[in-house]
Amino acid sequence: MAALEGRGLLRAAHAAGSRPLSEIAVLGVSHDSRRVTSGTVFVAVPGQHEDGHAFARDAVAAGAPALIAERFVAGVAVPQLLVRAARPALAFVAAWVNDDPSRHLGIVGITGTDGKTTTAHLVRAMLETCGQPTGLVGTIDVVVGGRSLGNPGRATTPEAPELQAHLAAMVAAGDGFAVIESTSHGLAQDRASEVAYDVAVLTNLTHEHLEFHGTHEAYRAAKRRLFEQLAVSAANPDKGWGKSAVINRDDRWADEFIGTARDAGARLITYGADPSAPADVRATSVRERAGGMSIDVETPRWRAPVTLRLAGRFNVHNALAAIGVGEALSLDPATVRAALADMAGVRGRMERIDEGQPFSVIVDYAHTPEALTKVLESLGPMAAAGGGGLIAVFGSAGDRDVQKRPMMGRAAGERCRLVVITDEDPRSEDREAILDQIAAGAESVGKRRDHDLWLIADRAVAITRALEMARPGDVVLLAGKGHEQTIEMRDHAIPWDDATAARTALQELA
Repeated sequence: MAALEGRGLLRAAHAAGSRPLSEIAVLGVSHDSRRVTSGTVFVAVPGQHEDGHAFARDAVAAGAPALIAERFVAGVAVPQLLVRAARPALAFVAAWVNDDPSRHLGIVGITGTDGKTTTAHLVRAMLETCGQPTGLVGTIDVVVGGRSLGNPGRATTPEAPELQAHLAAMVAAGDGFAVIESTSHGLAQDRASEVAYDVAVLTNLTHEHLEFHGTHEAYRAAKRRLFEQLAVSAANPDKGWGKSAVINRDDRWADEFIGTARDAGARLITYGADPSAPADVRATSVRERAGGMSIDVETPRWRAPVTLRLAGRFNVHNALAAIGVGEALSLDPATVRAALADMAGVRGRMERIDEGQPFSVIVDYAHTPEALTKVLESLGPMAAAGGGGLIAVFGSAGDRDVQKRPMMGRAAGERCRLVVITDEDPRSEDREAILDQIAAGAESVGKRRDHDLWLIADRAVAITRALEMARPGDVVLLAGKGHEQTIEMRDHAIPWDDATAARTALQELA
């Protein structure tokens, strides 16, 4: 506990009769009083809805031998460490009790609005094929020692105690690398502040999570923390490489992140496909084909075609980001290309559903205006080639960014023959009000309710309706849920899976 003195400790407050800090055996740390057992230090974190200081007595009753808090908690007979900010302290103790596991792993952090999950899975596949056992912490799954643990909590970047425990388990399982999807929430809340990143990746920056960050400037600042952290976490000479930043040169905010990476002293590797903005890793041509695409790639070390089994032109940038990581780690080029060619896809990302119907059905996680636009523009040529049009089924999450709702409606309205707006995760909001806000965007570009625009809150009914209206050659996109297994309502969660719902509806319609 004495190590915290250098991490913002203001003073140690000893309750009468309590033991000195030096005599306390710390077995774990938590900011959730319900998870405290004997030997678990409790960190009182002020939250958006609850203040952890109110649960300090519960934590002590459950066996917490000490508290870390931002203010003194009266009436508890254990020592208290008072700190300026509880979240950085939580991250520090979580790393400390797990023996700083990120110092023993190669850590690749991936941030951005869209593309994190696909890029993370591409990077993991690439490292594994290159003979490097690699763990994963991400939206869809947590993988430790090659074993999938799932991600039922749905938090892409978990809280610091869970994140550090996952990394420690990877070290124990013999993993040499970890790939971490690093979200703006996770970075802003210091969940990963004690992770010694080696490679930081930016996929893109668009409109998302303003309900949490308030402004796009604050959102970008949270993302930049990943790159700032490259300077804080010094390179471990035993790892055999320095710190690198892999940045999408085609993104409008690229220069901002390039500046941050340079200030951190990181080696800079840019990637992109825009010939007007030359990048270190470049796609010089792209040829789409049934079931994937072929990309001609040039890097400082090699030039060759790269074959992908992934659909969607936007996956070009995800593949280039992974190749950039390969360049940062000096991986064998031929093995990198083989790994990318072998990866079949990611669940809930441009996932095809085929029950023999005369039209296409695609499940994708697209839940931002930019992502929805990219997916629809990618699917448009497929629909046109089959003589059909696009049908989009999607919603927008409750208790989240409100501004994006009409933007998503407009994006679909401009590109689709039919638009069906439905639940995503209403949470505490009025589900019908959410649908109306999305519909306003579609109506602004000429869509008419009950003509080519439907508002159907029940997602199962909405999917069935869209499939009933589909014509031969159409492409039906089920967007927003992707891999997720629940729909979050006000006070409960409904078991859900878009792919299963689509298959069931298709079988019934057949």
